[in-house]
Amino acid sequence: MTARRTVVRRAPGKLFLVGEYAVVEPGTPSILMAVDRDVVVTVSHSETADTVIASDLGPRRRSPHVAAAIEIVGRLLAEHGLRIPALRVAVSSRLHEDGRKFGLGSSGAVTVATVAAVAEFCGLLLSHDHLFRLSLLATAQIDARGSGGDVAASTWGGWIAYRAPDRARVLELARRQGVRAALLAPWTGLEVRRLPPPRGLTLEVGWTGRPASTASLASTPHHRTWRHSASHGRFVETSTDVVHAAIDALTTGDGPGLLRQVRRARRALAQLDQEAGLGIFTTELTALCEVAESVGGAAKPSGAGGGDCGLALLDARAHPDIAHLRERWTAAGVRPLPIRPATERNEERPV
Repeated sequence: MTARRTVVRRAPGKLFLVGEYAVVEPGTPSILMAVDRDVVVTVSHSETADTVIASDLGPRRRSPHVAAAIEIVGRLLAEHGLRIPALRVAVSSRLHEDGRKFGLGSSGAVTVATVAAVAEFCGLLLSHDHLFRLSLLATAQIDARGSGGDVAASTWGGWIAYRAPDRARVLELARRQGVRAALLAPWTGLEVRRLPPPRGLTLEVGWTGRPASTASLASTPHHRTWRHSASHGRFVETSTDVVHAAIDALTTGDGPGLLRQVRRARRALAQLDQEAGLGIFTTELTALCEVAESVGGAAKPSGAGGGDCGLALLDARAHPDIAHLRERWTAAGVRPLPIRPATERNEERPV
């Protein structure tokens, strides 16, 4: 193993197009896109005997995901009789502003970037699959309720169809058989597939200024009860159908068809919000959607709702409508963000 003096790795944030909430059920499909804002992690030798983590977010915003990422790489190395030296890990994020998150999957992005940088510093180059698996093991140790969709988007980039594995099961696999065995074993339910970007449509992203968390919203007492109800099954069934239809629309370049599925996804989330009482649709997110609909687009919350971001898809040629949407969003307290989908990430060499 050859250590490098400094390694810099980036990982993009994400947006859910369709499938959020349902995707937390293992094997249930979703569609995500990576965005052109990222987290940068720089790893070098520590000048002290201990690993030092520095972040431009300040001490209160230091994520436990960085420590979890270092720990999972350390476990993999330890299985080979190796150990991580004392490191200096510096984190810089464009997924936050003044310590406030935009809701673009910063936890997943910082985990992926840290795993990649620490592994490379220690002489390991990971395939996308192994980078994803290590990163998901790290995030699941903190909270196994998250789907890992953010981790997948940060790993592969571009547009992807994603199905989550059973996170509790893969954690137990790593605990019983080791991290290397977990990297090589089948993960039931897991699927990641690249998709083409929408044809003839442009993406607009609006930020409400309020943070939200899918895991915390999905763990309310009402929601836990609702997950065992018939309406939960109907929601997952509807979401699955929407995702499959949206995949077909993306694959065939059917822009109007994709807009129809985004509208269906919004209605399904609204029904979920009414039945499970999650507070997905805030005043700002409702306005975001209504404004987009009024100019012929389709819009919905992206991710947890209850704050964070919403997205809209509009005809790419409708420049006056796009400008009007941004003006009306601003008037409604929704800040348009200059965010675009990111390109696919190149494959690394496997270990």
